Amino acid sequence: MQRIVVATDRSETSERAIEWAADLASRFTAELLLVQVVAPSHADMAEGVRSDDLAGIDDHILNAMRADLHRLAEEIAGPSGRARVVVDEEPAEAIVAVADEERADVIVVGNAGMSGNKKFLLSNIPNRITHAAHCTVITVNTSTLDGQTRSVVTTTRDTDGEPLLSGRAAKIASVVAKHGIAELFARRKGDHDGSETRETARRLRQAFEELGPTFCKLGQVLSTRPDLVPPEYIDELAALRDHVPPLTEAEVVEVMEEELRVPWDDVFESIEPELLASGSIAQVHRATLSTGERVVVKVQRPGAREQIMRDLGLLGVFARKTATRPGLRQIVDPAAVVEHLSESLQAELDFRKEAASIERMRGILAPYHRLAVPGVYTDFSTGRLLVMEEVQGGPLSSAPLGEERTEAARQLIESYYKQILTEGFFHADPHPGNMKWWDDKVYFLDFGMVGEIGPDLREGLVLLLLAFWQEDSGFLTETVLGLSGTGPRPDIDIEGLQVEIGSLVSRYRHLPLNELQLGPMLQDVTTVAIRFDVPLPATLILTGKALAQIQHATAELDPDLDVFAVAGRYLARSTFEKMRVIARPQELLYEGQKIRTRVSRLIEALERLVGARSGPNLQVEFKGFEGVEATVRRASRRLSFALAAAGAFIATAITADSTNVAEWVPIAIGTIAGILTFGLLGDVFRRR
Repeated sequence: MQRIVVATDRSETSERAIEWAADLASRFTAELLLVQVVAPSHADMAEGVRSDDLAGIDDHILNAMRADLHRLAEEIAGPSGRARVVVDEEPAEAIVAVADEERADVIVVGNAGMSGNKKFLLSNIPNRITHAAHCTVITVNTSTLDGQTRSVVTTTRDTDGEPLLSGRAAKIASVVAKHGIAELFARRKGDHDGSETRETARRLRQAFEELGPTFCKLGQVLSTRPDLVPPEYIDELAALRDHVPPLTEAEVVEVMEEELRVPWDDVFESIEPELLASGSIAQVHRATLSTGERVVVKVQRPGAREQIMRDLGLLGVFARKTATRPGLRQIVDPAAVVEHLSESLQAELDFRKEAASIERMRGILAPYHRLAVPGVYTDFSTGRLLVMEEVQGGPLSSAPLGEERTEAARQLIESYYKQILTEGFFHADPHPGNMKWWDDKVYFLDFGMVGEIGPDLREGLVLLLLAFWQEDSGFLTETVLGLSGTGPRPDIDIEGLQVEIGSLVSRYRHLPLNELQLGPMLQDVTTVAIRFDVPLPATLILTGKALAQIQHATAELDPDLDVFAVAGRYLARSTFEKMRVIARPQELLYEGQKIRTRVSRLIEALERLVGARSGPNLQVEFKGFEGVEATVRRASRRLSFALAAAGAFIATAITADSTNVAEWVPIAIGTIAGILTFGLLGDVFRRR
């Protein structure tokens, strides 16, 4: 080993790499060459450098930097120490070039720092040097000197080895007490007026914000569930925002490299340090792949899963402890909230589910050439890392006027009818920030929240819309009861419910077609149903919210679009498609065989009922009543005795009055009548 090159940017962290290289050089009596790269496109590379081109760097400044670096080399390595200052836009390439020119045996570089360049985490320079160098590269760990602390997930344990959650529980309790939220657990809904309710809702929002990401997400979930919390709380919790500090560049890279299992710059050419979006679970950056494609990268926060699961555990304990509090249950159902929150958060924690949702939606939108979703780079995406095509457009309002815009509006609303009524899978949060106009298309973004509707609920939703269309408040009330799954309970004021729904229908009936909004209609039906203690499925509530948002987006693109006309055309076309599918020979044969089998079984059952076919006849079994069969038999026997005795007495009277009958006949019949009567009396008295 004759010559060692060490890279420096004269930062505190690079000093450790220089010291390590100097020690190595002294052991092998090798020459030590210090290299500093000045990137002219970054003003803060060296004091006094303010130009953006090579020619703009003052020679006096460069000479001063060379002299200073040479003095440092002599101090550390003596006569065997040399220094070079290089001006280049690419520090890694410049260092490798110097090493090649100097025929270096080893390059030493620190893993942090590297020139204060504002590019994203220039500690990627060691990786670039490692891949490009033609000699040995030694990376010195200098991260302990950079003033940053890596994100490490730790769990405090008690003497029994169980997770110690009391600290977090105490924090939650103190925040609840601070904001006066404890009164929710004791006060009933009617104990205070609307202004007090709004004030309590405001304090609840503030408490959630202070408690952090999990509780912010809890509030956001609750804001979509009017079946669980009152309207005053819905409005306040909808204003919740995640107040979470952004991840450091080191934390972002740490997660990326854990998921990619290679240095991040093996996959990405660059990553923009500016946040594109940030939330309680993840944050998003723009980036460029090594192949040149522009992408966005969604990175999960380190420790997010552990923190959320811990808080969910505490919330589960809270739900069990407060299950019997009637005052709290009049405001919110804790068990239902925790269950819904747990399902929502666990789905959001797995980015593979979001990727699968994007691909599923791509298939649904395939017939609509004005709608699209971003591409997913599945080779680079994992449970904590999602890499997607960058959608570079602007908001929907930026769409230029013309045929493309109006066509996109029609396809947008029609696609939602397809998503909800046919496919049973829809984007559940289509607010303006989650849609962009680019390349003459509407792009759906952020599939962290999606909704799924089963076949029964889809059929019920169609009936609901048809009942609204026909202004049939009676059938609409029946449909609402059917969707709730409760049926006509005796405690439900069905007449009052029908009156309220009738009033709702009348209110919408007088609106022009272009002002009718399906989303608000469903939301109003939900509100009325909840007021009469008829809870509707949560998915239906989510559907109403999504329809309201999508119709707002549609109106922004084309205010004159008649959404009901689009719905009618779609339903007609959908019905025709189903009929055409059934009209296929294979489908006709299958459906015909099903009908033939069912008709045959019905005829067989009728023949057995009337005795025309051998086999068991109609039988009625009574279950759940002890002795009912004996009672029926006993009653039948007594009835037989009574009818026979009555008939014998009548026959005795008729024959006794007749002159054509022998005298012994009425005597014999009368004797039989008496025996039957005594038998009936004996049976009655014997069974008492």
